[in-house]
Amino acid sequence: METTTARRPLKTRQKPWAIRFAQVLVKWNVSPDAISAASAFFAAVAGAALYFLPAFMGVARVLLLMLAVAGMQGRLLCNLFDGMVAIEGGRKTKSGEIFNDLPDRIADALIFIGAGYAARQHFLGVELGYLAAALAIFTAYVRMLGGAAGLTQSFIGPMAKQHRMALLTIACLVSVFETRFFAAGTILWTALIVVNIGCVVTIWRRTARIAR
Repeated sequence: METTTARRPLKTRQKPWAIRFAQVLVKWNVSPDAISAASAFFAAVAGAALYFLPAFMGVARVLLLMLAVAGMQGRLLCNLFDGMVAIEGGRKTKSGEIFNDLPDRIADALIFIGAGYAARQHFLGVELGYLAAALAIFTAYVRMLGGAAGLTQSFIGPMAKQHRMALLTIACLVSVFETRFFAAGTILWTALIVVNIGCVVTIWRRTARIAR
């Protein structure tokens, strides 16, 4: 029987800078659970920046987009270092499984709902954000369902967590220039459509793998 314990395969864990920083966190006695919880804080920053985005133009809009990018990348860094501190650093806790997943689900909701409001002036923009949040959480549910069935948890995409965050990060960066060519929010609106379609495909692929 394959183990139900799973870790998202990340090449970044082998990078010297990541190893050194994780060692610093261990030396400072930072709890991996606290790092996991911090990911929800960074997501809240990103979500809030996206929520208020339509009310601003010019430099303020660019700053909010950069704040959203920083929040999303901060969330991903927390996701990286909580595991490295817990496993490689030997700081694993009994509540680690809860903190490893629950803040991530909160983070998905905050970021995608915020993105929906950033695209609120477009057709079904807000609804697309809420749908993306629900589908992102559902992809994680199906992954964990495989673990509950005694299988190795599957992290396949095309819209796994790192793919969703990469797409939304790129959308925010490109959105800095979008008002020269499109109405504000067009790129984030398009990104939400891609995320929703990709999540549906991801859910189907993961479910089919469990069934097989």
